[in-house]
Amino acid sequence: MPIGRPFGVPVFVSPSWFVVAIIVTVLFESQVHDVVGRPGSFAVAFAYAVLLYGSVFVHELSHAVTARALGLPVRSVTLHILGGETSIGREADGPGGEFLIALAGPLVNLVLAGLGFAARAFVPLPPVGLLLLDALAFANLLVGVFNLLPGLPLDGGRLVRAAVWKATGRSRSGAVAAAQIGRGVAVLCLLAGAYLSTRSTEDGGIGWLTLLWSALVASFIWVGATQTLRAERIRERIPRLSARALARRATLVTADLPLAEAVRRAQAEHAGAIVVVDHDGRPRGLVSEKAVTATPEHRRPWVSTGDLSRGIEPGLTLPADLTGEDLVDALRNAPASEYLLLEPGGGVYGVLATADVDRAFSGA
Repeated sequence: MPIGRPFGVPVFVSPSWFVVAIIVTVLFESQVHDVVGRPGSFAVAFAYAVLLYGSVFVHELSHAVTARALGLPVRSVTLHILGGETSIGREADGPGGEFLIALAGPLVNLVLAGLGFAARAFVPLPPVGLLLLDALAFANLLVGVFNLLPGLPLDGGRLVRAAVWKATGRSRSGAVAAAQIGRGVAVLCLLAGAYLSTRSTEDGGIGWLTLLWSALVASFIWVGATQTLRAERIRERIPRLSARALARRATLVTADLPLAEAVRRAQAEHAGAIVVVDHDGRPRGLVSEKAVTATPEHRRPWVSTGDLSRGIEPGLTLPADLTGEDLVDALRNAPASEYLLLEPGGGVYGVLATADVDRAFSGA
């Protein structure tokens, strides 16, 4: 659900937030009930739930504003069941930028917590205001300290990544180190939750909720760290990508040729693709592998190859010399199942299938 565009950044709230809001309201209401009678205590408790996620929102917005100040594109900020997420279009240009973006969120929360505790000491407030101020200051302190834990995908992990990146000169080394530490942090969170749940049960608390929440947090950290490791393995392979190396040899046929004959020629030439050309040899269409497979053999003599071809639209023709990031960007800009690869002189080199590119990453 979109809720606004502060500083030009789209902000969304996941429906899962309402689940958390209800849980926080119910749990916090028991404390509010000592100060405010029902049903007003539920309204105050819900206000705390909103303020709690306001702290998360300020945290994420700090990341977004810092990233934009460094010239990075920010796609969105999303609030969800486990907090929030800022989607940045690309990574920082260096470890310094990574460090500043990561630090911005926790720093703002710690400053807000400090202001809250200072206000408690110097500003006279009614009991309800004092209760909300204490809870909000503690929430900001918790959000700030938790996010400084040294493991990806938390901000503390990004600080570790920036430090290792600075020391080694390699972004990948920093990401791998921070992700491995993040897995350790996930295990520690789960163990801490299990311990606190037993203590909570002994004290008459809700032990199962503590254990459930710690399991959710631990799984979030573990999955995020694991995805980072996989992404780095993929990034390591990108420079070795070559359109020529992945291309399938193509058989050139005219549109009126029966599909059965086109397939026979492709098999005889050990080709993995069929390209429709005009009578002057200029490419006019790509024949989909899926369409050929879906056509029964007894029908192929009566179906023309052109009937199964797709016109060569802008973006479906790529230079055969594309490699690495340039190749990935070209595929991302014009998603398709097949691409025609051309030599510098305009001749057909072959066909690049997206499935073959995917297989190049399958072991990552």
